[in-house]
Order: sequence, then structure tokens, then C-alpha cells
Amino acid sequence: MKRSAPIRSHAPEISRSLVKALMVLYDYPHPLDPDRIIRGYDRPHAVRTAKMCAAVAVRLGHPDDRVRLYHVACLLHDLGRAGLDRRLFGTIWSWAKQRGIPTRPREWRAVHPYTRYGRETEAFVSLYRKDLAAAGVLLDRWAIEQVEMRLGYARRLARRLRTVKPTLTKLGVGWQPWMQQVMLYYYYPERLAKAQAWVKQLAEILVACEQFEAYSNQRRGRDYYARSQESLAEAFSYLGKLQQEGILSNTVVAALREVTAEGAFDAILEAARGAPLTRQDRRYLRNLTV
Repeated sequence: MKRSAPIRSHAPEISRSLVKALMVLYDYPHPLDPDRIIRGYDRPHAVRTAKMCAAVAVRLGHPDDRVRLYHVACLLHDLGRAGLDRRLFGTIWSWAKQRGIPTRPREWRAVHPYTRYGRETEAFVSLYRKDLAAAGVLLDRWAIEQVEMRLGYARRLARRLRTVKPTLTKLGVGWQPWMQQVMLYYYYPERLAKAQAWVKQLAEILVACEQFEAYSNQRRGRDYYARSQESLAEAFSYLGKLQQEGILSNTVVAALREVTAEGAFDAILEAARGAPLTRQDRRYLRNLTV
């Protein structure tokens, strides 16, 4: 009887020095103080997410050379938010969330179908400038950048990539167009409608792992979502919602559940939470494939 090929479980390594150099690309000069650098927000989130993505990509059979480049793309998936001002960003988007205002481009277009594609930031500013001013938020150039970090993410990411590509070349990273496509999928799924199947799958893996980590991330929960406690069940409930919306495939979510159930991400989840997993958490994770 012919034996089936063993399941690959270890992603190809990229060096710590490269990871460190890539994280520096999140640093951003403060627009009001040229001598001050805004340190990239929540770099550990990017590192943890990238590790998870690489592991799931390997499980789904992607070749090592592709996974190495994919790992780099995942490490930089939040690059369009370089310069994020935690207080200002949090104030704007908490205000929007409380009022049911869309916070992502595809959601904005669903509510405001006549907004010109790619001009969601400008539409938000036009509609809510006075209301935000009344709430104590002046939509000056810097505040508008915080809006663009969500509603104009593709545009801001493109600018940041143009800035850092010479550094990527020096680091020996052969940047490929599909890497940017993968980074944009969560906010712009329509841009991958004609992408090759493997690119779409890698994009789905990034969305699934990034959201799983974010729902387990104590710092993001506090800063982004006014959340006081992380819930594994809520994380997978949200992934299920993305499946229903056609953003995630059954194949990708099943692979994520499988690798998670094996315990591969226990340490990552504990680091994201800043606390050990409880016995109940571990039982939940071990039963994910049941």
C-alpha cells in the first residue's frame, strides 16, 4: 500500500535579524515634530500573525519559497497604519463605532454606494467633520491620516510601500505584486476576484489568522475595540461570519482550526493575551476539530 505524504507542520524560518529590520519599517516620523519618531504600533501582533499564517500556509501545501515571501508580506500587513496615533485613532473610530458608522471600505460602499471608489476617506470627512469637531476632534491633516488608515488603507499602504521598497531590496527581499494583493484582501476583497487561486488562499489565511490573533490580543482589544476580555469563542464566531460573507473559505478555516487544535498556537495566544490559557481555554482549543 502506498503511504500518503506526511503532513508538513513546520514553516521555513526567516532570520530574526530580518524580522527585526522589517519591524523598523513601521516607524514613522511625527508630522508635527521631525525629531520625533512614532514607533510602529503593536509590532508583536504582526510577528505573531505572520507565524500563524506561515504555519497554515505550510499545512495547505504551499511551497517553501512562496511561504518565505508570504511570511514577509504578513509581517508587513499593517504597514499602511505606520504612524498610528493611538489616542487619536481610538477616539475617531470609537466615536464612529458607537454611531454605527462603517469603518471599512467595503462596508462604507454598502451603506454609501454613490461614494466614488477609493474616495471613502474624503466622503467620511465631508459627512462627519462638523460632528467630530463638536465631539472635540478637529479633522486636520493628521487626523485625516488616521481616517485613511482604515477607509483609505490601499492608498496609504501603496505610499508606505513606495517609501520602504528600496530598503526591502537592500534586505534581499524580492517584493512581488501578489504580496500587496494579499495584504489588501480584508479591506478590498473585490481586488482579488481574478487572482490566482493560491494568491486568494494566502489572502484568506492572512485574514483568518490576523483576526484570530486580534480577537486574542489584549492590547488591541483595549485600544481598538474597548474590550475588557478576550474570548476564543467570539474569535471563531467572527471567522464563521466571514465564511458566510464569502471572505473566508471552509478549507482555510478548517486548516486554521486543525493547526490550532494541535496546540501549535498556544504560546502565541498566551503572548497575545498577556496571560496563560485557562484549562477551559485549552479544552476548547483541543476540541476545535470535533
